[in-house]
Amino acid sequence: MSVTDLVTRRNSTIGSVIALVVIGILTVLFTDIAVSNILNVGVIERTLRAAAPVALAAIGGLYAEKSGVFNIGLEGFLIFGAFSATASAWFISGGSSISQFHLWLGVIVAVVVCTFLGLLYAILTIRYKANQIVAGLGVWFVGLGFTPFAASLIWQDLSSPPMPNINDIVIPGLSKIPIVGPILFAVSPMVLITILVSIAAWVHLYRTRFGYWVQAAGENPEALETAGIDVNHVRYLAVIFSGTLAGLGGAALAVGFAGGFTGTGTTLVDGRGWIAITAYMFGNYNPLGALGASILFGGTDALQVQFQTIGISFPQSLTSLFPYVAVLLVLALVGRTRTPSAAGEPYETDE
Repeated sequence: MSVTDLVTRRNSTIGSVIALVVIGILTVLFTDIAVSNILNVGVIERTLRAAAPVALAAIGGLYAEKSGVFNIGLEGFLIFGAFSATASAWFISGGSSISQFHLWLGVIVAVVVCTFLGLLYAILTIRYKANQIVAGLGVWFVGLGFTPFAASLIWQDLSSPPMPNINDIVIPGLSKIPIVGPILFAVSPMVLITILVSIAAWVHLYRTRFGYWVQAAGENPEALETAGIDVNHVRYLAVIFSGTLAGLGGAALAVGFAGGFTGTGTTLVDGRGWIAITAYMFGNYNPLGALGASILFGGTDALQVQFQTIGISFPQSLTSLFPYVAVLLVLALVGRTRTPSAAGEPYETDE
């Protein structure tokens, strides 16, 4: 890892922390509310829950882009994942008495569906060299149109009936420890999965041979082919994996935290796929950096709920801007990141 990469990662981390601190200070100054009423265990729990779907999609997106393919369709993949998990859990249960087993089966179905969609996206962009921006937007538009339509056929409504969420993992005794207990020992399994995926992705990218191949496919595909590695094969696997993780993120959102699928407006995904793209760019295409950026955005999302809880009256149109204010702050403090050199460029083999 070069000195430049280390400096960029350090600046990204510092920028994210400063952004959160600035938002917190401004909130306290302008509302005259004690910090303890804003930053507490409940806010941290909501932050991690809000960050999980974004982080999973972000890590998937950075894999695709590191290999040389823009997956700008993350928003659409999240929508399909959320709908697939909800609909399959509902069908498997027979429409009533949805159990934890049904919810986990829904997660598996969502992962399978989005893995298949990732394969289709890879075929379009790698084999047929379709414009990656247009293809990604197409996934988003199809998701916005198809899932509410399918929901209306299944439930006679654009949204699903209320459903239970996947239960938290609670460790008796340890979960009672003040502050630390509720955060670490009474946590959603989707949050734990997100943390494990982030660590595993970092190890895979920077400590394994295939991880080096993924990076080479996006930086210098000619050199990778000279070494005898099929560049497009590596890109296929990376893009398919991006669909897998985005599907897992959508399932986490729908049956992990939201209690079902909402098909009105921009659906319950509500821009999280676009924020995921921003997150991995802020994280300098590093899985742990993407997780940190996702936590930043999750924190701004959690603040909206906390303000309502403690009786701070902010217009919804204002609080919904919090994540984007954080984006601007980090952009100003960190600056741009360097995209992989061959990202977005179809690779022509010599055969």
